Amino acid sequence: MACTTILVGKKASYDGSTLIARTEDSQDGEFTPKKFIVVHPEEQLRHYKSVLSTFEMKLPDNPMRYTAVPDALSRDGIWGEAGINAYNVAMSATETITTNARVLGADPLVSSGIGEEDMLTLVLPYIHSAREGVELLGSILEKYGTYESNGIAFSDSDEIWWLETIGGHHWIARRVPDDVYVTNPNQFGIDYFEFNNPTAYLHSSDLRKFIAEHHLDLTYSNEHFNPRYAFGSQRDKDRRYNTPRSWAIQRFLTPDVEQDPKSFFIPWCQKPYRKVSIEDIKYVLSNHYQDTVFDPYGSEGTSVSQKKFRPIGINRTSQTAILQLRPNQPHETTGIQWLSYGSMPFTTMVPFFTQISKTPDYFANTTEKVSTDNFYWSSRLIAALADTHYHYHAGHLDDYIEQTMAQGHAMLYKVDAALSSGEKIDLEAENQAMSDYIQDETQKLLNQVLFDASDLMTNRFSAND
Repeated sequence: MACTTILVGKKASYDGSTLIARTEDSQDGEFTPKKFIVVHPEEQLRHYKSVLSTFEMKLPDNPMRYTAVPDALSRDGIWGEAGINAYNVAMSATETITTNARVLGADPLVSSGIGEEDMLTLVLPYIHSAREGVELLGSILEKYGTYESNGIAFSDSDEIWWLETIGGHHWIARRVPDDVYVTNPNQFGIDYFEFNNPTAYLHSSDLRKFIAEHHLDLTYSNEHFNPRYAFGSQRDKDRRYNTPRSWAIQRFLTPDVEQDPKSFFIPWCQKPYRKVSIEDIKYVLSNHYQDTVFDPYGSEGTSVSQKKFRPIGINRTSQTAILQLRPNQPHETTGIQWLSYGSMPFTTMVPFFTQISKTPDYFANTTEKVSTDNFYWSSRLIAALADTHYHYHAGHLDDYIEQTMAQGHAMLYKVDAALSSGEKIDLEAENQAMSDYIQDETQKLLNQVLFDASDLMTNRFSAND
């Protein structure tokens, strides 16, 4: 999958939350309908079998309830992608990353191993902290291996951890410092590592020996170990497809730092110039290089420069989740899953409480046939109609995004205030009311965009012209 990840530590976020977010982007030429569900313990498989590989594994008998955003049609397996469990631990899986021939020669990928299809289902129902998520997934990787290179995020209300796979069986993980944000765009990211600091760095059991035996450390002896040099890639494709996305995000959140969009030295983490909000994450995950010569919708540059780099807000995004774990809130309202479907410049982010037993039908019952009865297809229709005359529709899109996200924050403020005053709140009813509001506003936007797009058709002609 071609995705983009941003992680925000609790001291860098606007309200002290840990925030992990990622766009799930289908492969080129593909579009994957998604649904938002709750998986109950009795629904969790006890014997798991992959669809895309021969991997099988017996699962524990004590799973927790958790949210997930699996494929709606289930043809290629579950692909749970993003969720928060009953213990308020979040997981985002996965960011496809790069590697190199030295690593793959030393530890080849395993065709019978696990992949993005499997990881959330195998791990999220069984963990009680972000660190525990790293340790559990790491143990599965070492035993069974993987057939692809991936980065995976875990968070609880105190910590964020980022794990990256190395070849078939090895892995490395770093705790995200509390005062930074992390950008990771489809390439191996971690660029600093300490082997003797297990409170902030973890790794597969024989990683140091593996590195030494296969001469993977490319740093000089007087420098810190750089995992990106050892396990990652520096290819022409990275300069065009990957690194510009980190540049775009960091250009917005740390504007005083000058960087080249094609640089291999864009850091994995940065301190923002101010605290990072939900709206900031929505904006950067919608980014298409606004105000640069690289913007495909822009008036600057040329037809060549406007297609030079891969946008973050791309046409084939399936779903985007911002997993927010809020400090000093009751257990029932700590975890918020902000969700969108479709291409990010054309859609909004909707907050849902996650300690629930069911999700609203508008977000859960995505059908194979195109239908405005669900948010996935409504968002896809709006994007496809608005794309050709983007700037003509931009005002309506901006108003829709601002108004709907404001309503989302209003819901959270209302529930927090009610709970603090001792009232009882039905969280599923609040989620449903939020969904109903989004359905109404999305239909209004679709009506407007369809009318405007029809009026802008190429074959338009008026007797008054």
